[in-house]
Amino acid sequence: MCGIVGYVGRGSATGYLLEGLRRLEYRGYDSAGIATRSDDNRLQVEKTVGRIDALAKRLNGHALQGEVGIGHTRWATHGGPTEENSHPHLGGQGTVAISHNGVIENYQTLKERLAEQGYEFRSATDSEVIAHLIDSQLEIESRSPSVNGTPYTPLIAAVKRALAELQGTYALAMVFRDWPGLLVAARLGSPLVIGIGQGEKFVASDASPLAGYTDKLVYLADHELAVVTADDLLVTHRDLGRIKHRVAPLPDNSGNTSLDGYPHHMLKEIFEQPQSLRQTLEGRICEDDATAVFDDFDLTAEQLRNVSRVVLTACGTSWHAAIAGEYMLEGLARVPVEVQYASELRYRNPPLERDTLLFAITQSGETADTLAALREMRRKGYRTLAICNVVGSTIAREADGRIYLSAGPEIGVASTKAYTSQLMALALLVLYFGRLRHLSFDKGRRLIEILRQLPQQVEQALETNDEVRRIAEKYCDANNFLYLGRQCNFSTALEGALKLKEISYVHAEGYPAAEMKHGPIALVDEQTPSVFVIPRDFVYDKVMANIEEIKARGGPVIAVADEGDERVAALADDVIYVPKVEEFFQPFVSVVPLQLLAYHIAVLRGCDVDKPRNLAKSVTVE
Repeated sequence: MCGIVGYVGRGSATGYLLEGLRRLEYRGYDSAGIATRSDDNRLQVEKTVGRIDALAKRLNGHALQGEVGIGHTRWATHGGPTEENSHPHLGGQGTVAISHNGVIENYQTLKERLAEQGYEFRSATDSEVIAHLIDSQLEIESRSPSVNGTPYTPLIAAVKRALAELQGTYALAMVFRDWPGLLVAARLGSPLVIGIGQGEKFVASDASPLAGYTDKLVYLADHELAVVTADDLLVTHRDLGRIKHRVAPLPDNSGNTSLDGYPHHMLKEIFEQPQSLRQTLEGRICEDDATAVFDDFDLTAEQLRNVSRVVLTACGTSWHAAIAGEYMLEGLARVPVEVQYASELRYRNPPLERDTLLFAITQSGETADTLAALREMRRKGYRTLAICNVVGSTIAREADGRIYLSAGPEIGVASTKAYTSQLMALALLVLYFGRLRHLSFDKGRRLIEILRQLPQQVEQALETNDEVRRIAEKYCDANNFLYLGRQCNFSTALEGALKLKEISYVHAEGYPAAEMKHGPIALVDEQTPSVFVIPRDFVYDKVMANIEEIKARGGPVIAVADEGDERVAALADDVIYVPKVEEFFQPFVSVVPLQLLAYHIAVLRGCDVDKPRNLAKSVTVE
């Protein structure tokens, strides 16, 4: 979940490193640092606790010199946020500097061995082990007889031997005191991409820092190592030796990450949802056949028609989208669906039908647990498809097919527009599977009409912003919330509670409304608001009875209801009205005021909305 950048070229490395780290700060922001190789053959390191701005202030007026450098913005896994624990880490007597994203599981054993050899550790991190281990291998290589190969053969051999000892995951960028004009990048389980420029090259954890610098990318795969110079790129594989790398274009959605006048990225992304939904829909409707179309499925219509069960696997917000997808797919397409936490599925061995199809849902396409679950299902012979937002991401590349959300960059750590775009992708699958099976042409056309109306209905839901802000002012001091909904809006309750927890640090729980009386009602008091999602659907009267139970115990009620519902208004303390939509598509509009409620409460409580404590955007560690 850390962010890595690197530069090698003929200009100053510091400028790109700082800008690249700013664009990657959503991946981790408790400390940051850069290292460059100076003209007098030294590795210079500057790092600090806190955000990139703190690092830039420290560098102001004395930017590190050098045309080769690496940078890092951290989300702590081992050791607290201190300068000693910040990256880059030096190995040996300053022979190598490394930036690392991942977790080294056997670091303690390696650390004890290296300490016995005389290496001095200055941090509590697992990452520093890598730096000293590489230095130890460089020492061995310097005493070895010369061998035929490229000029980099001794360096590659030393780094590969060090990497072979690591257990865990890593994306690594490395610079060396005694090897001018190059950096080395390597990857296992954590993302890393190389940008190809004119007389310069760039390394980053994802494509966002490369926009504006280059439009040509090389994605490193697991067990690949790259020697990167201003004019050359050499890629080797652990088992295959030197390989021919493939250059890919910069994804279209890697561009605008500016605030565009909004105070926070999260608020901007909430208001971008009508457009992001349109982008997810664009080009995916076939009017002639009243169905959805997907360009990048490696499965035939016959194979999909024979699917006996769909497994949706995901983590966090994406798991909530999967819950909503389960209701849509089973209720409208009549496909049996099972939703699994990816972190659990990767270690389970569930008995599944031979024609089971796995959908891995992930915003980043790099979520470690989701990737591991996908790989395990593929190993067992099941077909896999990905729903993700990042073109060229690991999960997108490894799945048998993929649906890209096309939602544009999402910088706020708490996902908003990616969530509703995931709902849209799942709704398109409902249309596709339904038309393959039992859904008539007329019903397919009706479903298309519903999907096309949703962006405008989300625009209407966004008009609740002022009312939601007023409600947030009323309840911002509450320290516990309950979120309650039934059927497909159970997922909305879960997502609303998660948003509040993530960015305001307020305890909140989401439940099916009927489950309240089986325990959670014990939490109800005058200081605990209950947020009900209550559209006029077939369980409307049941949920109204649940509201009565809360009111009877003195609990305040906030209701998200259909426009014009006066019966709810007579009972709830506060009502947020949203457009009435068809039953299975209510989560598209009902989640919007809950996103806004979380946002405004967080702002009123003085929280850092875009970079909440302890969290990072792309979860690439287990």
